[in-house]
Amino acid sequence: MTTRAAVRGVGHYLPERVVPNSEFEKTLDTSDEWIRARSGIERRHFAAEGQTTSDLAIAAAKMALDDAGLQPSDIDAIILATSTADLTFPSAATMVQAGIGMKNGFAYDVQAVCAGFVFAMSNANAMIVSGQANRVLVIGAETFSRILDFTDRATCVLFGDGAGAVILEAHEGSGTSDDTGILSVDLNSDGTYRDLLYVDGGVSTTGTAGVLRMQGPELFKHAVVKLAATARTSLEKAGLVQDDLDWLVPHQANIRIIAGTAKKLGLSMERVIVTLQDQGNTSAASIPLALSTGKAEGRFKPGDIVLLEAIGGGLAWGSVVLRW
Repeated sequence: MTTRAAVRGVGHYLPERVVPNSEFEKTLDTSDEWIRARSGIERRHFAAEGQTTSDLAIAAAKMALDDAGLQPSDIDAIILATSTADLTFPSAATMVQAGIGMKNGFAYDVQAVCAGFVFAMSNANAMIVSGQANRVLVIGAETFSRILDFTDRATCVLFGDGAGAVILEAHEGSGTSDDTGILSVDLNSDGTYRDLLYVDGGVSTTGTAGVLRMQGPELFKHAVVKLAATARTSLEKAGLVQDDLDWLVPHQANIRIIAGTAKKLGLSMERVIVTLQDQGNTSAASIPLALSTGKAEGRFKPGDIVLLEAIGGGLAWGSVVLRW
C-alpha cells in the first residue's frame, strides 16, 4: 500500500470591499476596457483597514474545516503560503493556529510568491507521505493591496486580496495513477530572473515593506512556456498524459497566460477554472480560491484528474497533479 495526500475539505474567504475597474479611472490614465483587454480582470477585493492576512486565512481555514467535518484538534500542521504576512515574525500560520483554536501540532509559513500554494502543497504532501502528519491544513492568503504602488497603472490594477484553504489527509492507495490524492509534484526556480517581479523593500535592505515592481512583458514570455513545461513534467511523473487531464486550476494572473497554457495542454477553456475576472491576481491565494470555487460550483467529480500550476517572483514555478 502507498500513502497519498488526498483533499478532505476546501474553503475560501474574500474581503467585503469590492473594487471595480472603474474605481481606478478616478486616479489613473486607465479604463475598464483597457484593464479587461490586457488582463481579463473586472473587479477585485481589498482588505478593510485593520484586516490582516491572518484574518483572511482564519476565515478560509474555518470554512475548510466545516467542509471537511473536522475540528481544529484533528489537524496536525498548518502550512501558510504568503508574501504579505502580518509581521516580520512570528509566522502568520501561528496566528491562524491560535485564531482557529488549534492547541496541538505546528504551523509555519512558506514564501514563494504566486507559486507559494504549490510549494506549500508539496511540503504538506511530503509530510503526509513520510508519516510526519496525518492531516495538514494548507492555506494561501494575501493582502497585496498593502504593497501596491497606486500610481503605477501597469501593476496596481492587477492584484487583489483573499485566502483559500485545503485540508489534505492521508489516504491509502495502491501506488498507481488510479489512486486518490496527490500523484506528483514538480517544483522549479531560477533566481537570475528575480528582477522580473519583486518588491523594492525588505528587512535587510530598506527596512520598509516596499512596493511591487514588475516587468510584465518579459514575465509573460516566461509564464506560458514554463507553466506548460511543468504541467507536462507533473503528468509524466504521475504516469499520465495530457488526454487524462480533466481540470486545470491555474494561478489567476492573466487570462492570456491561462488561455495560452490551456491551449498548449490541448485543454478547452471549459475545463479551466477561472476566477480572475472577479478576484484579480491574489498571488498565493489564487489556486485555493479557484479550487474552493470549483468545488462549490460542482465542477469536480470523484476520480477527476486536476492539475494545479503557478509561476511567481523568484522566478519560482511548479505544478501538482492530483486525483479528486
